[in-house]
Amino acid sequence: MASKPRLKWLLLVLMVPLAAGAPSLAAGDGSCPQENIDISGGSFILTNSYSPGSILKYRCDLGYYPSIPTRRCQYGTWIPKPITKKPAECKRVTCPNPRVLENGEVFPHQPKYYVNDTTEYSCHTDYTFSGSRVRICKENGKWNGSTPICGHNSDYCADPGVPPGSSRTGNDFKIDHKVTYRCDSKLTLIGSKERVCLDGGMWSGTEPQCYAGFTYDTVEEASEGFSSSLKSSLTFQQETDNDQTGKKIALVKGGKLDIYIGLDASNSITKEDFDKAKEVIKTLIKKISYYEISPNYEILMFASDVERIVSITDFKNSGDARLQLQKALKDLDDFQYKKKGDRTGTNIGKLYTFILESMNIENQNNRTAFLETQHIIIVFTDGQFNMGGKPKPKVDLIRNLVIDNKPERENKLELYVFGVGEDVKKDDMNGLISERLEERHFFALKDLGEMQETFDSMIDDSTIVGLCGIHQTYDAKNPRRKYPWLVEISLGTLTCMGSLVTSSYILTAAHCFKENPSIQQIRIKLDKMNPVEVKRYIIPKEYDTKKKEGMGINEFYDFDIALIELTLPVKMSFNLRPICIPCTKETNGALKLTDSEGTCKKHEEMLLSKDLVDASFTSKMIDKDRTPRKIRNIIIKQGKHRDACVKDALKAEGISTTDAYQVVTKNFLCSGGTEPNQDDISCKGESGGATFVGIVSWGTKNLCTKDKIDAKSTTDSRDYHISLFSPEIQAFLKAYLGNDKTGSSLTFLPQ
Repeated sequence: MASKPRLKWLLLVLMVPLAAGAPSLAAGDGSCPQENIDISGGSFILTNSYSPGSILKYRCDLGYYPSIPTRRCQYGTWIPKPITKKPAECKRVTCPNPRVLENGEVFPHQPKYYVNDTTEYSCHTDYTFSGSRVRICKENGKWNGSTPICGHNSDYCADPGVPPGSSRTGNDFKIDHKVTYRCDSKLTLIGSKERVCLDGGMWSGTEPQCYAGFTYDTVEEASEGFSSSLKSSLTFQQETDNDQTGKKIALVKGGKLDIYIGLDASNSITKEDFDKAKEVIKTLIKKISYYEISPNYEILMFASDVERIVSITDFKNSGDARLQLQKALKDLDDFQYKKKGDRTGTNIGKLYTFILESMNIENQNNRTAFLETQHIIIVFTDGQFNMGGKPKPKVDLIRNLVIDNKPERENKLELYVFGVGEDVKKDDMNGLISERLEERHFFALKDLGEMQETFDSMIDDSTIVGLCGIHQTYDAKNPRRKYPWLVEISLGTLTCMGSLVTSSYILTAAHCFKENPSIQQIRIKLDKMNPVEVKRYIIPKEYDTKKKEGMGINEFYDFDIALIELTLPVKMSFNLRPICIPCTKETNGALKLTDSEGTCKKHEEMLLSKDLVDASFTSKMIDKDRTPRKIRNIIIKQGKHRDACVKDALKAEGISTTDAYQVVTKNFLCSGGTEPNQDDISCKGESGGATFVGIVSWGTKNLCTKDKIDAKSTTDSRDYHISLFSPEIQAFLKAYLGNDKTGSSLTFLPQ
């Protein structure tokens, strides 16, 4: 036994390093030390302080990347363990070696190429140049533009080139001849390692890219790549625009579609990321749901085990796709990160096994339907599987089931992986994705915020009139997107509001044209990118303000509706798309109705079934961003409330009749007053504005002044709106909007 002095000496030796500031031993609760975890040139954040399971994420400035992306607190130690002699540091981002150009020259010749470095390319004599002559190294570690190629025109297939950072084997470009690629050391090949010259002069697969650990895809790259490859499965319409780059998909009615979505919830994914991922999935599902296409969904959470949040079999058996979609979104909302419990590993293979099981059930239930169905699998992960073996064999089983050894069925299966985060294991992803002609199926994004942006920009929900502009809550960076149909109209000395209803027509009020303006006097404000010219304006033949002058009604505003036809159709965008017109097939999608469910009566039941209906219309525009200065909130009075609202019309100036229903016909909706709430009231210049079910026409009192432009209604001040559900109004709209020969016609539903 040691003597007491010796014991004291030993205790002193153990205590000295702690007092001197050397790395501390982990606390008994499993938390990790705070020393030696800084990064040179950057900073770090912790997901859960220094507690067990916390993830330490390093951050560097643009153009730099952390030598160690993340560490995890496990058993009182950071993994990977900090090394005093080699601390984490922010290194400069480099782009893959561009000096792989065959039969040409690259200038300048540098050992490494950093962000914003520029290269220029030229070909030797007798070789033809294609691709980008000048390329710039971008902050994401990729060159902009396309691969430079110096080739001969004599080959059957064009020279496929050698992407930066790679080398190619094979220089014979005849039919059935192959070329193979590999990437330089420490780079991962994403794309096709082997390409075959096909009959028709195209190369199979897609051009490979060489990714470093820090390389990622920009939102624009991911949006364009995902859109371009997904389009065939979603049945799309694509408009060509020589002034824009990139492709966006527009979803329309197509065949059967099953979508499987896998969400990583392992310990390498934080709760915050998990919640963000749920929002990303909801964004994708909601966007697709705006269109007539109605996919079936299966949503799975995976860690060391797999949990089905939404079952595709249950989804199909519900009998009501709209209600089932709402339930699926709610189930996704309700599923909490903590439900995964202590299942901390990542078993991607088991995820694909679960998907295979579901597909087998669908195949057994209805073989014919299964063969007709497009199958899409989308997986969100950091790619760090650590159990269950490699997932590729399970994916191969899925391929075998769907494709069934028939090459013509290859387009029936789409396999996507979104690698999210700065530590994605890219080299394991190639076997989990589809390889199809010039399409991409793997995308590496820095974080889930960029994933959200990708889906926001990916689906261009404006290239077809099928997605009409129901109010959307978009981010504050572009408030115009909330009101993409909004129009302000100047007509000589008058100003009115209007709404884009197709690519060629604007809906407004007839009385806006009481000064009989010339076509040249009419000025239209859409979004700033779309100047337009007016071809004509159209007013119903029934509109006649003097029609009841002898009955004590100086101005009669029945049929107070008009259409402005544009000389050329406007090009739709996120900032510019039509408003929904009730009783049209196009509005079915916005109301989540199938074609069989969608009738004019059903629309009215959904939008105007209550005695008190909340509605709103817009004030004049703010020129800076072409958004309304104010939203007017009103309540449309129906049923037992309508009579009092109509009778207040007798208090308007110029009205001497005692029969209010001679003034306010069945074609009008009524708002205003102070019961049950005090409504906003319309001001000068707001006529013609849309309430979604009506058009602002006239009011009993002008309560707005220069100093009081946000006036509230009094007990007897009322506004009257032309109802878009009126059969007579519908007939007028159908005559023009249902027969739009230059723009996009609407399909009107029977009453």
